Amino acid sequence: MRKITVVGAGNVGATAAQRLAELELAREIVMVDVADGIPQGKALDQWESAPVEGFDSRVTGATSYDAAAGSGIFIVTAGIARKPGMSRDDLLKTNAGIVRSVCTEIARVAPDAIIIMVSNPLDVMCHVAMEASGFPKERVIGMAGVLDTARYRSFIALELDCSVKDIQALVLGGHGDTMVPLASYTSVSGIPLSQLLPQDRIDALVARTRSGGAEIVAHLKTGSAYYAPSSAAVQMAEAIVRDHRRILPCAAYLEGEYGQEGIFLGVPCKLGEGGLLQILEVELTDAEQEALQKSADAVRETMAALS
Repeated sequence: MRKITVVGAGNVGATAAQRLAELELAREIVMVDVADGIPQGKALDQWESAPVEGFDSRVTGATSYDAAAGSGIFIVTAGIARKPGMSRDDLLKTNAGIVRSVCTEIARVAPDAIIIMVSNPLDVMCHVAMEASGFPKERVIGMAGVLDTARYRSFIALELDCSVKDIQALVLGGHGDTMVPLASYTSVSGIPLSQLLPQDRIDALVARTRSGGAEIVAHLKTGSAYYAPSSAAVQMAEAIVRDHRRILPCAAYLEGEYGQEGIFLGVPCKLGEGGLLQILEVELTDAEQEALQKSADAVRETMAALS
């Protein structure tokens, strides 16, 4: 790919840009931010790491979207960060205005691009992005499930004192307190989690996953997570650039899948060249289906608050 742009040069955006460059997913990595000097300075610092890290992707920074013209992928991290005591929904109206402006510019300079949305509240920001850009659902995808699943897997690894590489899991639903970690699809080297842990410990891991972002915010006090979110967004970008056709949990626009219509919600997605290739429907237990419906209802409530 010739060019990938990261919108927002804060912690998530800058870390994502570095990861994109180190993986050489595009010949040019652009960071765009409204704060003049920040994207340029961070991009120069990153480019100066290239001789050490051994990558040739050129990293540049700008305040104008003209520098992003022709980008194949935009990772959108712009918006205010969550602070202690603040829910993702508190960010709603401020970030909606920012995302609407960003995606209008993306459509202007790169009408064929794919948007990977990271800004919160994630599921609703995806909807704002699709409306503002006019892009089809295949080219607007939200980064949530990959991050939430990574947190779930990391907590299981700590609990079992085993490698994260051996843990397969899936977290669906909205990116928030109502997310749905699927214990029935969680295994360790093929062994169902239910054979390795009692139900009360599984319930505790599910609860910690749902509050994983808030746990980090409580520690940091002046910001929110950025290492894991940037990794998750870049994993999605890599699947698209390299046409890996990976099946990853992402926020996708549903048109009847899982009994949901007209909302973005975290579901298993196949990602490859062109963006979203397929939404996979898996069988859920009655409890999981009920939890997914509750999560979808929460997303709709947030959308209603915005409108």
